[in-house]
Formats: sequence, structure tokens, C-alpha cells
Amino acid sequence: MKTILLIGLGRFGQHIAMKLSELDHQVLAVDSNEDRVNAALPYVTNAQIGDSTKREFLASLGIKNFDACIVAIGDDFQSSLETVWLLHELGAKRVIARASRGMQEKFLLRNGADEVVFPEKQLAAWTAIRCTSNHILDYIELDDGYAIVEISVPDEWDGRTITSIDVRKKYGINILAIRGDGKLNMSITPDTVLSADCSVLVLGSERAIQKFVRN
Repeated sequence: MKTILLIGLGRFGQHIAMKLSELDHQVLAVDSNEDRVNAALPYVTNAQIGDSTKREFLASLGIKNFDACIVAIGDDFQSSLETVWLLHELGAKRVIARASRGMQEKFLLRNGADEVVFPEKQLAAWTAIRCTSNHILDYIELDDGYAIVEISVPDEWDGRTITSIDVRKKYGINILAIRGDGKLNMSITPDTVLSADCSVLVLGSERAIQKFVRN
């Protein structure tokens, strides 16, 4: 269980709060808007109304006690930038900030963010990739042009072993796990037989994965 400070409770922040709740993490949510704070209450451990650009307010939260601080402010980049800087100055262990453009990422990183996420960019990438293939069920973008995707087992793989398919040699991708009956099995071997009613998690470069799903 992690302790998370979530700043910004717009649509993006609300979805983060919901997911963190599902994962049983302790979350303190902050926003300057009372209605947003009230809407987040069912999903967080505690919530406060306050201005995250005020050093005194942030200091009162005990920033060093959180495992991570997420700055999800989406409609005021200046406030996001100031908040990131203050979190860094107050000794935050890890600061994750939202950006909508590449230039924002540079400023956020220079001002103390440890990581920057692009919700719109990532959603756009997922939508574009998802609509190019009926096989892709999920998509996780990694660094340096790599990704993990979950794909339904193609008909031509049904009843065949991983060795006989040889996706590493043919497509340059690797099968990491198999999901079936709602369970994830990572104990796979070259002799593991695939079934059409399962899905597989595949790791590879985005280019290699795109080549694969187009076939």
C-alpha cells in the first residue's frame, strides 16, 4: 500500500482517484474547487480544499510522508508548474506531473518533476493502435519506443506451442504471459500450448508490434 498526494481533481484526477481506490492505496486529494473535492470523497482516504501554489498550504500536508505526489492539474499550466516546484522544494520523494505538450514536459522536468505523463497523447496512441487491429485488447507504452500489448490469440495459433509459432524470430516480439479464465499465467515455457479462448501479453518495439498486428 502506498500513500499518494493527488493534486487536481478534474476528470483526469478523478479517474486517478478511482483507480488508486481500486488498488487500495491511501490517497489525500487536493483541489481548490469544493465541488470537485466532494466528488472525490468516496474514492480517497481524505480530501482538502486548498491552493497548491501556496507553500504554507503544501507544507501543512507533510509532503515528505507521501510515497508519490501526482500533479493532475489540467487547466492551468502556471499553477501546475508552481506546484511541482514547491513539491520539489519541500522534499517530495517522487513527483509525477501531467502535461499536454512537449514544451510543458521540459519545463516540468526542469522544475522538479521526476516523471511527466501525457493523458491525451497516450489515449490517442491507444485509440489509433486499437482501431488498427481486432486482436489488441490492451496497450502499455514503455520507454524508448517499446510497448506491452495484450492480444487475443489468433486462430492460426490455436493448439500450437510457443516454439512452433516462433514469434521472436518472425516478428521480433516476445510472449510474456498468458491470460485465461481471468487469471494471468507467467510460468510459460517454449512448450506451452496456446488456446483461442485465451489472450497473451507481448513485449516488443512499437514498430514490430505494428508489423505483427497488420499481418
